[in-house]
Amino acid sequence: MFLLALEACELYSHIYEATESHAFGRKIITQFFHNRWEGLHFWDIVQPAFMFMAGIAMAYSLTKQIEKGIPWNARFVKIMKRSGWLLFWGLFKRIHSSDWLFLGALDVTDILTQLAFTNLIAFLLFNFKLRYQFIACISMLLVTELLYRFWNIPGFNNGYVPGENFGNWVDWLIFGQKGNSYVFINWLPTAVHTVAGVMVGKYFLHYKKPINGLLIAGVSLLIVGYGMDLIGITPIIKPIATSSFVMASLGYCLLIVAALYWWIDVRMHRKRLLFFQVLGMNSIFIYLFFDIVGRNWLNGYTFMVLHPLFAVFGLNELTILILSSLCVFTLEWFICFFLYKKKIFFKV
Repeated sequence: MFLLALEACELYSHIYEATESHAFGRKIITQFFHNRWEGLHFWDIVQPAFMFMAGIAMAYSLTKQIEKGIPWNARFVKIMKRSGWLLFWGLFKRIHSSDWLFLGALDVTDILTQLAFTNLIAFLLFNFKLRYQFIACISMLLVTELLYRFWNIPGFNNGYVPGENFGNWVDWLIFGQKGNSYVFINWLPTAVHTVAGVMVGKYFLHYKKPINGLLIAGVSLLIVGYGMDLIGITPIIKPIATSSFVMASLGYCLLIVAALYWWIDVRMHRKRLLFFQVLGMNSIFIYLFFDIVGRNWLNGYTFMVLHPLFAVFGLNELTILILSSLCVFTLEWFICFFLYKKKIFFKV
Protein backbone atom coordinates (compact mmCIF):
# COMPACT_ATOMS: atom_id res chain seq x y z
CA MET A 1 0.00 0.00 0.00
CA PHE A 2 2.94 2.31 0.67
CA LEU A 3 4.24 1.78 -2.86
CA LEU A 4 0.78 2.15 -4.43
CA ALA A 5 0.22 5.37 -2.48
CA LEU A 6 3.43 6.90 -3.83
CA GLU A 7 2.43 5.86 -7.34
CA ALA A 8 -0.98 7.54 -6.96
CA CYS A 9 0.83 10.72 -5.87
CA GLU A 10 2.61 10.53 -9.26
CA LEU A 11 6.02 10.51 -7.59
CA TYR A 12 7.45 7.85 -9.90
CA SER A 13 6.33 9.71 -13.03
CA HIS A 14 8.03 12.90 -11.90
CA ILE A 15 11.26 11.08 -10.96
CA TYR A 16 11.18 9.34 -14.35
CA GLU A 17 11.12 12.73 -16.08
CA ALA A 18 13.87 14.04 -13.82
CA THR A 19 16.21 11.14 -14.70
CA GLU A 20 16.03 11.65 -18.46
CA SER A 21 19.77 12.34 -18.70
CA HIS A 22 20.81 9.84 -16.01
CA ALA A 23 20.97 6.33 -17.45
CA PHE A 24 21.38 4.51 -14.15
CA GLY A 25 18.64 6.49 -12.41
CA ARG A 26 16.31 5.96 -15.35
CA LYS A 27 17.01 2.21 -15.25
CA ILE A 28 16.10 2.07 -11.55
CA ILE A 29 12.92 4.15 -11.75
CA THR A 30 11.74 2.14 -14.78
CA GLN A 31 11.27 -0.77 -12.37
CA PHE A 32 8.42 1.23 -10.80
CA PHE A 33 6.37 1.02 -14.00
CA HIS A 34 4.71 -2.00 -15.56
CA ASN A 35 6.59 -3.79 -18.29
CA ARG A 36 4.61 -3.22 -21.47
CA TRP A 37 4.47 -6.84 -22.57
CA GLU A 38 7.00 -9.63 -22.21
CA GLY A 39 9.27 -9.53 -19.16
CA LEU A 40 8.97 -8.68 -15.49
CA HIS A 41 9.56 -5.41 -13.65
CA PHE A 42 9.46 -4.90 -9.89
CA TRP A 43 6.16 -3.04 -10.27
CA ASP A 44 4.58 -6.11 -11.91
CA ILE A 45 4.78 -7.89 -8.55
CA VAL A 46 2.61 -5.36 -6.69
CA GLN A 47 -0.77 -6.65 -7.90
CA PRO A 48 0.11 -10.32 -7.24
CA ALA A 49 1.31 -9.33 -3.75
CA PHE A 50 -1.95 -7.46 -3.11
CA MET A 51 -4.03 -10.50 -4.12
CA PHE A 52 -1.71 -12.89 -2.27
CA MET A 53 -2.03 -10.93 0.99
CA ALA A 54 -5.81 -10.84 0.54
CA GLY A 55 -5.69 -14.64 0.53
CA ILE A 56 -3.62 -14.75 3.73
CA ALA A 57 -6.07 -12.39 5.44
CA MET A 58 -8.94 -14.58 4.24
CA ALA A 59 -7.37 -17.64 5.89
CA TYR A 60 -7.34 -15.92 9.27
CA SER A 61 -10.80 -14.36 8.83
CA LEU A 62 -12.58 -17.52 7.71
CA THR A 63 -10.83 -19.65 10.33
CA LYS A 64 -12.08 -17.28 13.02
CA GLN A 65 -15.62 -17.38 11.57
CA ILE A 66 -15.58 -21.18 11.56
CA GLU A 67 -14.39 -21.25 15.19
CA LYS A 68 -17.32 -18.98 16.09
CA GLY A 69 -19.71 -21.50 14.54
CA ILE A 70 -20.85 -19.28 11.65
CA PRO A 71 -22.43 -21.64 9.07
CA TRP A 72 -21.12 -22.00 5.51
CA ASN A 73 -24.21 -20.34 4.00
CA ALA A 74 -23.73 -17.21 6.08
CA ARG A 75 -20.05 -17.08 5.17
CA PHE A 76 -20.93 -17.51 1.50
CA VAL A 77 -23.43 -14.62 1.62
CA LYS A 78 -20.76 -12.46 3.25
CA ILE A 79 -18.14 -13.26 0.60
CA MET A 80 -20.66 -12.62 -2.18
CA LYS A 81 -21.40 -9.18 -0.73
CA ARG A 82 -17.68 -8.50 -0.45
CA SER A 83 -17.11 -9.55 -4.05
CA GLY A 84 -20.00 -7.35 -5.16
CA TRP A 85 -18.51 -4.31 -3.43
CA LEU A 86 -15.05 -5.07 -4.80
CA LEU A 87 -16.51 -5.29 -8.30
CA PHE A 88 -18.39 -2.01 -7.86
CA TRP A 89 -15.40 -0.08 -6.53
CA GLY A 90 -13.06 -1.60 -9.10
CA LEU A 91 -15.30 -0.38 -11.92
CA PHE A 92 -16.04 2.96 -10.26
CA LYS A 93 -12.36 3.73 -9.69
CA ARG A 94 -11.58 3.26 -13.38
CA ILE A 95 -14.18 5.73 -14.70
CA HIS A 96 -12.32 7.91 -17.18
CA SER A 97 -14.94 9.18 -19.64
CA SER A 98 -18.57 10.33 -19.64
CA ASP A 99 -19.72 7.23 -21.54
CA TRP A 100 -18.36 4.89 -18.84
CA LEU A 101 -21.75 3.17 -18.44
CA PHE A 102 -21.50 1.54 -21.88
CA LEU A 103 -19.81 -1.87 -21.99
CA GLY A 104 -17.30 -0.73 -24.57
CA ALA A 105 -15.97 1.94 -22.19
CA LEU A 106 -15.80 -0.15 -19.01
CA ASP A 107 -12.33 -0.82 -17.61
CA VAL A 108 -12.56 -4.25 -15.99
CA THR A 109 -8.88 -4.82 -15.27
CA ASP A 110 -8.47 -3.09 -11.89
CA ILE A 111 -7.04 -5.05 -8.95
CA LEU A 112 -10.34 -4.79 -7.08
CA THR A 113 -12.33 -6.04 -10.07
CA GLN A 114 -10.03 -9.04 -10.40
CA LEU A 115 -10.07 -9.62 -6.64
CA ALA A 116 -13.86 -9.84 -6.67
CA PHE A 117 -13.54 -13.09 -8.65
CA THR A 118 -10.36 -14.48 -7.10
CA ASN A 119 -11.80 -14.01 -3.59
CA LEU A 120 -14.85 -16.05 -4.52
CA ILE A 121 -12.73 -18.85 -6.01
CA ALA A 122 -10.50 -18.91 -2.93
CA PHE A 123 -13.56 -19.10 -0.68
CA LEU A 124 -15.05 -22.03 -2.61
CA LEU A 125 -11.74 -23.89 -2.25
CA PHE A 126 -11.14 -22.91 1.37
CA ASN A 127 -12.41 -26.07 3.06
CA PHE A 128 -10.41 -28.40 0.81
CA LYS A 129 -7.14 -29.89 2.00
CA LEU A 130 -3.90 -28.22 0.91
CA ARG A 131 -3.12 -30.87 -1.69
CA TYR A 132 -6.48 -30.33 -3.40
CA GLN A 133 -6.01 -26.56 -3.34
CA PHE A 134 -2.61 -27.13 -4.93
CA ILE A 135 -4.21 -29.30 -7.63
CA ALA A 136 -6.81 -26.56 -8.23
CA CYS A 137 -4.03 -23.98 -8.72
CA ILE A 138 -2.22 -26.23 -11.21
CA SER A 139 -5.51 -26.85 -13.01
CA MET A 140 -6.24 -23.11 -13.39
CA LEU A 141 -2.77 -22.52 -14.83
CA LEU A 142 -3.12 -25.52 -17.15
CA VAL A 143 -6.50 -24.29 -18.42
CA THR A 144 -4.94 -20.87 -19.05
CA GLU A 145 -2.07 -22.50 -20.98
CA LEU A 146 -4.44 -24.52 -23.17
CA LEU A 147 -6.77 -21.61 -23.91
CA TYR A 148 -3.97 -19.26 -24.97
CA ARG A 149 -2.13 -21.93 -26.94
CA PHE A 150 -4.95 -23.62 -28.82
CA TRP A 151 -7.76 -21.06 -29.17
CA ASN A 152 -8.43 -21.09 -32.88
CA ILE A 153 -10.88 -18.29 -33.69
CA PRO A 154 -9.41 -16.14 -36.50
CA GLY A 155 -8.04 -12.87 -35.23
CA PHE A 156 -7.71 -14.22 -31.70
CA ASN A 157 -5.52 -17.27 -32.26
CA ASN A 158 -2.10 -15.73 -31.57
CA GLY A 159 -1.75 -16.70 -27.92
CA TYR A 160 1.05 -14.38 -26.87
CA VAL A 161 0.49 -11.46 -29.26
CA PRO A 162 -1.14 -8.32 -27.78
CA GLY A 163 -4.70 -7.82 -29.03
CA GLU A 164 -4.84 -11.19 -30.77
CA ASN A 165 -5.29 -13.76 -28.02
CA PHE A 166 -7.97 -15.63 -26.09
CA GLY A 167 -8.24 -12.90 -23.44
CA ASN A 168 -8.92 -10.32 -26.13
CA TRP A 169 -11.61 -12.60 -27.59
CA VAL A 170 -13.38 -12.67 -24.20
CA ASP A 171 -13.18 -8.85 -23.99
CA TRP A 172 -14.61 -8.56 -27.50
CA LEU A 173 -17.37 -11.10 -26.82
CA ILE A 174 -18.55 -9.66 -23.48
CA PHE A 175 -17.69 -5.97 -23.71
CA GLY A 176 -17.23 -5.34 -27.41
CA GLN A 177 -13.66 -4.21 -26.75
CA LYS A 178 -10.72 -4.90 -29.05
CA GLY A 179 -7.00 -4.31 -28.84
CA ASN A 180 -6.62 -4.26 -25.04
CA SER A 181 -3.33 -5.42 -23.62
CA TYR A 182 -4.69 -6.21 -20.14
CA VAL A 183 -7.70 -8.52 -20.24
CA PHE A 184 -10.72 -9.25 -18.06
CA ILE A 185 -10.18 -13.02 -17.87
CA ASN A 186 -6.95 -12.49 -15.92
CA TRP A 187 -8.90 -13.33 -12.77
CA LEU A 188 -8.71 -17.02 -13.74
CA PRO A 189 -4.91 -17.46 -13.61
CA THR A 190 -4.38 -14.80 -10.93
CA ALA A 191 -6.84 -16.61 -8.66
CA VAL A 192 -3.76 -18.75 -7.99
CA HIS A 193 -2.25 -15.80 -6.10
CA THR A 194 -5.25 -15.55 -3.77
CA VAL A 195 -5.65 -19.31 -3.31
CA ALA A 196 -1.91 -19.56 -2.60
CA GLY A 197 -2.35 -16.80 -0.01
CA VAL A 198 -5.05 -18.90 1.68
CA MET A 199 -2.71 -21.89 1.66
CA VAL A 200 0.10 -19.84 3.21
CA GLY A 201 -2.29 -18.41 5.80
CA LYS A 202 -3.28 -21.93 6.82
CA TYR A 203 0.39 -22.88 6.84
CA PHE A 204 1.10 -20.05 9.30
CA LEU A 205 -1.78 -21.17 11.50
CA HIS A 206 -0.66 -24.82 11.70
CA TYR A 207 3.15 -24.70 11.59
CA LYS A 208 5.36 -22.91 14.11
CA LYS A 209 8.39 -22.68 11.78
CA PRO A 210 7.05 -21.93 8.26
CA ILE A 211 10.09 -20.15 6.82
CA ASN A 212 11.88 -23.16 5.31
CA GLY A 213 8.77 -24.27 3.44
CA LEU A 214 8.16 -20.75 2.12
CA LEU A 215 11.77 -20.40 0.94
CA ILE A 216 11.77 -23.77 -0.85
CA ALA A 217 8.42 -23.07 -2.54
CA GLY A 218 9.43 -19.52 -3.47
CA VAL A 219 12.76 -20.47 -5.05
CA SER A 220 11.17 -23.42 -6.86
CA LEU A 221 8.45 -21.24 -8.37
CA LEU A 222 11.02 -18.66 -9.51
CA ILE A 223 13.09 -21.38 -11.20
CA VAL A 224 10.05 -22.86 -12.95
CA GLY A 225 8.55 -19.48 -13.96
CA TYR A 226 11.76 -17.99 -15.33
CA GLY A 227 12.78 -21.36 -16.76
CA MET A 228 9.58 -21.57 -18.83
CA ASP A 229 10.33 -18.12 -20.20
CA LEU A 230 14.05 -18.68 -20.88
CA ILE A 231 13.68 -21.96 -22.77
CA GLY A 232 10.74 -20.69 -24.78
CA ILE A 233 7.87 -22.71 -23.34
CA THR A 234 5.72 -19.80 -22.10
CA PRO A 235 6.82 -16.16 -21.98
CA ILE A 236 6.39 -14.10 -18.83
CA ILE A 237 3.61 -11.65 -19.75
CA LYS A 238 1.72 -9.80 -17.01
CA PRO A 239 -1.05 -8.20 -19.15
CA ILE A 240 -2.47 -11.68 -19.89
CA ALA A 241 -1.14 -13.34 -16.71
CA THR A 242 0.62 -16.27 -18.36
CA SER A 243 1.35 -19.27 -16.17
CA SER A 244 5.07 -18.44 -16.13
CA PHE A 245 4.25 -14.92 -14.90
CA VAL A 246 1.94 -16.24 -12.17
CA MET A 247 4.56 -18.69 -10.90
CA ALA A 248 7.47 -16.22 -11.00
CA SER A 249 5.49 -13.45 -9.29
CA LEU A 250 4.13 -15.89 -6.69
CA GLY A 251 7.70 -17.02 -6.02
CA TYR A 252 8.64 -13.43 -5.18
CA CYS A 253 5.56 -13.09 -2.95
CA LEU A 254 6.54 -16.16 -0.96
CA LEU A 255 10.10 -14.93 -0.49
CA ILE A 256 8.89 -11.47 0.56
CA VAL A 257 6.47 -12.81 3.16
CA ALA A 258 9.16 -15.20 4.44
CA ALA A 259 11.58 -12.27 4.84
CA LEU A 260 8.97 -10.14 6.63
CA TYR A 261 7.99 -13.02 8.90
CA TRP A 262 11.65 -13.59 9.79
CA TRP A 263 12.30 -9.90 10.44
CA ILE A 264 9.13 -9.12 12.42
CA ASP A 265 8.04 -12.38 14.09
CA VAL A 266 11.32 -14.25 14.48
CA ARG A 267 13.77 -11.40 15.05
CA MET A 268 11.04 -9.43 16.88
CA HIS A 269 11.71 -6.13 15.10
CA ARG A 270 8.25 -4.79 15.80
CA LYS A 271 9.13 -1.22 16.70
CA ARG A 272 8.85 1.66 14.25
CA LEU A 273 6.31 -0.18 12.10
CA LEU A 274 3.50 2.30 12.80
CA PHE A 275 4.32 4.23 9.63
CA PHE A 276 3.43 1.19 7.51
CA GLN A 277 0.78 -0.19 9.86
CA VAL A 278 -1.31 2.97 9.46
CA LEU A 279 -1.46 2.29 5.73
CA GLY A 280 -2.00 -1.46 5.95
CA MET A 281 -4.91 -1.29 8.42
CA ASN A 282 -7.02 0.77 5.99
CA SER A 283 -5.87 -0.69 2.69
CA ILE A 284 -9.17 -0.47 0.77
CA PHE A 285 -9.78 3.13 1.84
CA ILE A 286 -6.23 4.13 0.98
CA TYR A 287 -6.31 2.46 -2.40
CA LEU A 288 -9.57 4.17 -3.36
CA PHE A 289 -8.90 7.57 -1.77
CA PHE A 290 -5.39 7.97 -3.13
CA ASP A 291 -6.44 6.95 -6.62
CA ILE A 292 -9.85 8.65 -6.93
CA VAL A 293 -9.53 11.80 -4.82
CA GLY A 294 -5.76 12.11 -4.83
CA ARG A 295 -5.03 11.46 -8.48
CA ASN A 296 -8.06 13.34 -9.85
CA TRP A 297 -7.99 16.40 -7.60
CA LEU A 298 -5.59 16.64 -4.66
CA ASN A 299 -2.38 16.13 -6.66
CA GLY A 300 -3.09 19.03 -8.99
CA TYR A 301 -4.51 21.29 -6.28
CA THR A 302 -1.49 20.77 -4.01
CA PHE A 303 0.91 21.56 -6.86
CA MET A 304 -1.06 24.73 -7.66
CA VAL A 305 -0.83 25.90 -4.03
CA LEU A 306 2.80 24.95 -3.45
CA HIS A 307 4.30 25.93 -6.80
CA PRO A 308 4.74 29.66 -6.08
CA LEU A 309 6.04 28.92 -2.56
CA PHE A 310 8.73 26.52 -3.79
CA ALA A 311 9.52 28.75 -6.78
CA VAL A 312 10.63 31.49 -4.35
CA PHE A 313 13.64 29.30 -3.54
CA GLY A 314 14.61 29.02 -7.19
CA LEU A 315 13.61 25.35 -7.57
CA ASN A 316 12.98 24.06 -11.06
CA GLU A 317 9.64 22.63 -12.24
CA LEU A 318 10.49 18.94 -11.84
CA THR A 319 11.85 19.43 -8.33
CA ILE A 320 8.66 21.24 -7.36
CA LEU A 321 6.57 18.41 -8.80
CA ILE A 322 8.53 15.82 -6.80
CA LEU A 323 8.23 17.82 -3.57
CA SER A 324 4.52 18.36 -4.20
CA SER A 325 4.01 14.61 -4.61
CA LEU A 326 5.77 14.00 -1.28
CA CYS A 327 3.59 16.66 0.35
CA VAL A 328 0.45 15.00 -0.99
CA PHE A 329 1.62 11.65 0.37
CA THR A 330 2.36 13.22 3.77
CA LEU A 331 -1.08 14.81 3.91
CA GLU A 332 -2.81 11.57 2.95
CA TRP A 333 -0.72 9.60 5.44
CA PHE A 334 -1.91 11.88 8.25
CA ILE A 335 -5.50 11.30 7.12
CA CYS A 336 -4.85 7.56 7.50
CA PHE A 337 -3.16 8.18 10.85
CA PHE A 338 -6.22 10.10 12.07
CA LEU A 339 -8.48 7.19 11.05
CA TYR A 340 -6.10 4.75 12.74
CA LYS A 341 -6.09 6.69 16.02
CA LYS A 342 -9.90 6.94 15.93
CA LYS A 343 -10.07 3.20 15.11
CA ILE A 344 -12.05 3.87 11.97
CA PHE A 345 -11.37 1.06 9.51
CA PHE A 346 -13.15 0.76 6.16
CA LYS A 347 -14.01 -2.75 5.06
CA VAL A 348 -16.04 -4.31 2.24
